[in-house]
Amino acid sequence: MVPLRIETTLLPETKTVEWSGQRVQALQSQFCAYLEGRINEVAVDLYAQADDGSVWYFGEDVVDYARGVAATTEGTWRAGLDGPAAMIMPGHPKVGDVYRTENIPGVAFEQVTVKQVDVTVNGPSGPIHGAMVGQELHQDETALEPKTFAPGHGEWFSGGGHDFEANALSVPADALPAPTPAELTSLSSGADHVFDTARSKDWNAAAATVRSMTSAWNTFQAGEVPERLGVQMREALHALVTAVGGRNRREGAQAALDVANASLDLQLRYRPPVEVNLGRFELWTRRLLVDAAARNAAAVHGDVTTLAWIRDRIALDDADGNGIDDQLRYLRSVADAREFESAMVQAARLRETLEGLNATP
Repeated sequence: MVPLRIETTLLPETKTVEWSGQRVQALQSQFCAYLEGRINEVAVDLYAQADDGSVWYFGEDVVDYARGVAATTEGTWRAGLDGPAAMIMPGHPKVGDVYRTENIPGVAFEQVTVKQVDVTVNGPSGPIHGAMVGQELHQDETALEPKTFAPGHGEWFSGGGHDFEANALSVPADALPAPTPAELTSLSSGADHVFDTARSKDWNAAAATVRSMTSAWNTFQAGEVPERLGVQMREALHALVTAVGGRNRREGAQAALDVANASLDLQLRYRPPVEVNLGRFELWTRRLLVDAAARNAAAVHGDVTTLAWIRDRIALDDADGNGIDDQLRYLRSVADAREFESAMVQAARLRETLEGLNATP
């Protein structure tokens, strides 16, 4: 089973869509899918809510990646240009209702039949009431896929067996009115330290820090932790212990970044999303350092691509935004030229630039 990670983020800007004689201000939702930790697919979906509470789908811009480079935009469509808008979630579903979430002949087709309503599912913060269970028919007309939608979370679960997508955490639905726990801060700062000590081969210092991080996690997980995020952290910490114990420089640095990312996922309950996305951005500059040092062209391309997509999530003032964008364009050029040393230098500069940015929610 190949591990799949999805980050879905509401972007700071809306987009106007002209459809059926109307100009609709649609929200932009960025869907980023990673396979084995590498960018695989990105879609920017357009949604708007009708007066009756139903949510409508106005199109998507899709990019599929191979070895870090855009391979195809198949599946892209826009309401008013390629076909009609489609209802993605009904406002008041009833058992037996049938609706099409996509209906662009030759491009995209999905149809949902409502099977259950007022279902309760077990969420990261306790029971979620009022969920809807449907059955989805895809364009190939051969597979019927179960799909659950939950209030405050949107698409909650789809698929079955070993092939499924499940919601691990949603904000603001799962946000907590409390400061970030000290244990999560310790995990992040510890991961930063191990990243540096693993790269410098100071294994005694790395091992001591890992012991402290493990203790912090044991304390934190004694409380209530979202199940899927708990599994992710335990696996990342296990990989870090193994890499440091084996004195593997590259695997140690990579595992430290995975722990830092898992900590950011948990911190999303306590911190504004823009701060977490800035943290993710900084993490990917360090992944770029590791991959450029390994002269891995595909990974470097993917790192730069991921940085560009995360940048879209962060609203910055003009001066800061233009500066970051210029550095990303330069990074793209050195990645295309396979200038790995220049990519390492620029990644370090980009990390420095991130300090003190004027990001807004």
